[in-house]
Amino acid sequence: MDKILIHGGHPLSGSIKISGSKNSALPILAATLLTREPCILRRVPDLSDTHYMLQILMHLGAQVERASGTVTVNAETIESIAPYEVVRKMRASVCVLGPLLGRCKEATVSLPGGCVIGDRPIDLHLKGFEALGAAVRVEGGNVKVFAPKLIGAIVSLTGKFGPTVLGTDNVMMAAVLAEGITVIEGAATEPEVVDLANFLIKMGAKIEGAGTRRLIIDGVKELHGAEHDVIPDRIEAGTFLVAGAIAGKGVTIKRVVPEHISSVTDALTACGYQIQCAENSITVSPNGTAQPIELATEPYPGFPTDMQAQMCALLSTTDGISVITENIFPQRYMHVAELKRMGAHMQLEGATAVIQGVERLLGAPVMASDLRASAALVLAGLKAEGQTEVSRVYHIDRGYEHLDEKLSELGAHIERMKG
Repeated sequence: MDKILIHGGHPLSGSIKISGSKNSALPILAATLLTREPCILRRVPDLSDTHYMLQILMHLGAQVERASGTVTVNAETIESIAPYEVVRKMRASVCVLGPLLGRCKEATVSLPGGCVIGDRPIDLHLKGFEALGAAVRVEGGNVKVFAPKLIGAIVSLTGKFGPTVLGTDNVMMAAVLAEGITVIEGAATEPEVVDLANFLIKMGAKIEGAGTRRLIIDGVKELHGAEHDVIPDRIEAGTFLVAGAIAGKGVTIKRVVPEHISSVTDALTACGYQIQCAENSITVSPNGTAQPIELATEPYPGFPTDMQAQMCALLSTTDGISVITENIFPQRYMHVAELKRMGAHMQLEGATAVIQGVERLLGAPVMASDLRASAALVLAGLKAEGQTEVSRVYHIDRGYEHLDEKLSELGAHIERMKG
């Protein structure tokens, strides 16, 4: 099993390009199942999660070609069953339910299982399918949905912790081929949902309101092939901005949409870092002494839960007391125990982390528990004295395209040890 070794204390400078968005690419790849015609997708990131999604598409009968960051999918004939051995590696595989139901009027997809950052049920997805007229059965670890035809309806997707992104994606993909008009109330507004909607519109779907809490979908009889460029990954962008804040003399990220991560740049500005935004680039630089802050994760456009762990790493050496409250996944603090091994002073009070900044972190062997926790440990290693060894880096490979290589380009002393 691979490990990443970081020799801390080496300042970062220079620029890197941000990859295409993982959380856009996965549902967009699933959406190619909605048409018999070929689709061409560019800027698909080279990640284990996208590899798994391509395997699922091939298992369902699609022909897939990949050349660098461009993927061509031809789903002329497809099956409607995705068994456990295919979907078990990735929770996002559940987003094939919507397009399979939309096109085949039935789907059987194995439940992907639990997630280390807490319970992430798909009950809102199923509620949306039922509203469109589908019968839903959960048996033997499988979700079965089927309908003679789908009829447009009013669907509410507001959940306990805010709107569901994958649920919005799934119901939208089913509704584009339903008869009549579907209104999704409480829709997620994330840029990744807008990106999927834009791809579906290129395929011939009729969708209004993407990026708002109310989506209006006028069903069509069929969709055609399309070409699309996946948007930049805002969480990768935010992670590199925090890397620049933790250990940088001036780091620029290119090929980014600044408005997608304004909550992150606002937080860094509040901490005392200098942020300069251009049309498609952002530079972060030190600007005197960093300040502690209070932060709470919220649905978009609020501060993203996927950036919470990285901010914990940054604030661990920021003088004073910082407070972070996790409102989306209250259990998402697996990284705290590992950061403490490096000398961080953090206390958990329910869904809130109270962080007392320390003067220095010390390198240590640490274990990644999930994707964003892994990134936080790597960032802490950039700052720490001595060597940090991060194990279970397959988590990193799920969502960051060549993270170690990009950090090396910026001057980090980092290497991957093959396990």
